[in-house]
Amino acid sequence: MRMGDKATVRQVVGWWHELQPAPAKKQPGDRGALAALRRCGSVLDALFVPQTQMLARRCGARGDTELARLALVAAVCAHVRADQPAIRVARQVGPADLKDDATALCKPLRFRRLMDAATYDECLRAFRRLVALAGEKVNVADLAEALMTWPREGAYDDSVGDRVRRDWVYHYWNAGSPDQDQ
Repeated sequence: MRMGDKATVRQVVGWWHELQPAPAKKQPGDRGALAALRRCGSVLDALFVPQTQMLARRCGARGDTELARLALVAAVCAHVRADQPAIRVARQVGPADLKDDATALCKPLRFRRLMDAATYDECLRAFRRLVALAGEKVNVADLAEALMTWPREGAYDDSVGDRVRRDWVYHYWNAGSPDQDQ
């Protein structure tokens, strides 16, 4: 397992969909697990929720760092009520009008604090706020990919996390992607 790779992200999205109640599909979901994950005050608390361990097994997580990152993903994604795969999370919460910061769901100062989140628990608080600001409807795959690489805590090489954070800044300001220049 490599944190943030496409296969792992697909596993997370599938796990998230299984937990979501879908009455139209006669899928009961797991409201109890979602509620337990929403109540977690820390990433350590999320590790004790059985569905977090199920996700870790699915993804083939090994070691403290991978388990903690998946617990972060589980605790934040539990707050997402609807998947919006058509739009990147940073673009969704960024300013609609670049000349007016007030049009952003997540104001630039709060977004800057999100960029500076380094520990698992800082990321947990910051991303939960972000999901709430987005109306609990975000791109689950994009969110999961970011969460798996975002925390600097326990990272041996933070170049992937730096790339993800840089991409989020570009998308937030609707500036495209840093790779477009090459």
